[in-house]
Amino acid sequence: MERTTSKELALPPLQDWGEETEDGAVYSVSLRRQRSQRLSPGAGPRGTQAPSPGADTFLHYRTSKVRALRAARLERLVRELVSGDREQDPGFVPAFLATHRAFVPTAHVLDLLLPPPPPPLPPGVEIKKTEGRDLTFNNNLRAVVSVLGSWLRDYPQDFWDPPAHSDLGSVCTFLGWAAPSGAEAREAEKLLGDFLKNAEPQQEEEERSQTWAGHPGVAQIPRPDSPVGCLEEVEGLVREGPELLDFSVDDVAEQLTLMDAELFSRVRPFECLGSVWSQRDRPGATGTASTVRATVTQFNTVTGCVLGSVLGSPGLAAPQRAQRLEKWIRIAQRCRELRNFSSLRAILSALQSNPIYRLKRSWGALSREPLSTFRKLSQIFSDENNHLSSREILSQEEATEENAPPGSLPSKLPPGPIPYLGTFLTDLVMLDTALPDMLEGDLINFEKRRKEWEILAHIQQLQRRCQSYCLSSHLPILAALHTQRQLSEEQSYRISRVIEPPAASCPSSPRVRRRISLTKRLSAKLSRERGSSPGGSPRDPSSSTSSLSPASPPSSPRTRDPPPGSPPASPGPQGPSTKLTSQDKAPSVVQRALEKHNVAQPWAQDYQLFQALPGDRELLIPDNANVFYAMSPAAPGDFVLRRKEGARHTTSVSPA
Repeated sequence: MERTTSKELALPPLQDWGEETEDGAVYSVSLRRQRSQRLSPGAGPRGTQAPSPGADTFLHYRTSKVRALRAARLERLVRELVSGDREQDPGFVPAFLATHRAFVPTAHVLDLLLPPPPPPLPPGVEIKKTEGRDLTFNNNLRAVVSVLGSWLRDYPQDFWDPPAHSDLGSVCTFLGWAAPSGAEAREAEKLLGDFLKNAEPQQEEEERSQTWAGHPGVAQIPRPDSPVGCLEEVEGLVREGPELLDFSVDDVAEQLTLMDAELFSRVRPFECLGSVWSQRDRPGATGTASTVRATVTQFNTVTGCVLGSVLGSPGLAAPQRAQRLEKWIRIAQRCRELRNFSSLRAILSALQSNPIYRLKRSWGALSREPLSTFRKLSQIFSDENNHLSSREILSQEEATEENAPPGSLPSKLPPGPIPYLGTFLTDLVMLDTALPDMLEGDLINFEKRRKEWEILAHIQQLQRRCQSYCLSSHLPILAALHTQRQLSEEQSYRISRVIEPPAASCPSSPRVRRRISLTKRLSAKLSRERGSSPGGSPRDPSSSTSSLSPASPPSSPRTRDPPPGSPPASPGPQGPSTKLTSQDKAPSVVQRALEKHNVAQPWAQDYQLFQALPGDRELLIPDNANVFYAMSPAAPGDFVLRRKEGARHTTSVSPA
């Protein structure tokens, strides 16, 4: 029996070593461990004897130094595109191209990247005599051409600048003398021709998209042959035809999947960046992130269809309404089988919304099987541990294709999955909030851009997989989706109370914790310590409460009272409600809370915001932090305002 002495060390292949500074740039340094197998002593020097697994065989490890640019000025970053080591840092170029618009316009990058044309050769001088005169210049040219080739192929929309598209024109001019016969020059010329030819149709399409962006039944108007681009044909079916639930479960789920797959495939990853998406609600930002807005609108459309179909007929008996609930649960299950997590979450968000969830008699009329299905599907989007469950399931679905048997035909592999885009949007906004754009010395924090690129690359990978769906559009379903009655939050809740007045009681609502899209609920308690209020009149501590409602798209109906089976609400009466968005920093939240309780506004700087954690612990929200993302999602949403130590004013505010 042979004895093998070789043993592989259980060490990580890459180990952080530290940082280095060079020419004003900061590099992160790692040590890469690579394994190489040595021949046994009896092996020939030229490999005449194969290495044996016998006792004399051993493993040899070689360590190499790896540097990755972490922070630098813009000029140094652009220079790294050309002179950087692609083998040592293969992720630099794709990370820069994917995220550069967050910190510099495309035109400025081109000004720094494109070299000027060489001077004309003197008369009588042959080209071959000067071919080797400047090898470094030729190498740089080839590197610039390579970068432009990747840029044109992966991010052509970066060059969209109507009407003249001057940036793309500069690229064509450069490639015309630097690589006139290369594929990059042909790609640039073709892209410029496509831009000029499609300028007017695309402008009309954008105008129509903006016109219909707020319409309850249309998320976006893309190509005329797409399932969401058949508006003219759909409008002919608007006034007549069956309702959405008149179609089969498979037909509705497949149509929703087809629409979600196309809209997700059209998303421009750059628009998902936190620095871009967080600007969507600002004045003048109507056209910002149009492709992401389209997916959000589609999500809200599906949610509205569920609400409208379940609540739209107040005169239905509980068993009839239960049939509608059951059909939507079956549609959600079919979306799960199709690996469409976007519509799946939209349907569940509507079913878990308070106007539907509180219909105890209707839920009580459901049989055991659909209730069990509903509970299982709801667990997918549990918000515990930063939505760990949905992330793991998405990873498992992606692994299905990676683990396919060798030689499997692409058509035999399952298409998708279509993710819930809100998870990626949340991650990118949190990244943008947590990491600074600039570091000390006016250096661009490129490590932040690498982390953002990892998420964008994941989105792009999923987009490629979504192109494998083979489904056809069904115009009658589009018409039914387009004409489904959409209810506002107030209308939904009012109709729900008409269907089942609050006094009605029935213990049959499904016992699952409600997970409503990206909406969280928290309460901020504000009470007075001993002494008088700022106004000089005593106040009851129990009345000094307020409710803050953070909201982030895709939106879902807000709740008013918790349904049976949900966690109990915080004790004490709930005061006035305030909407908390993903853009609110701690000072503005503190100021609004004080205004709700008639505390003088100049005193806002004297208070700090704390989140109450289990075990009588508290989490301090820093003064400049984004409250929506700084709060702990796993803890109850109870917040406390406390006066800072050493505040100038004598009146204090503390929790009850």
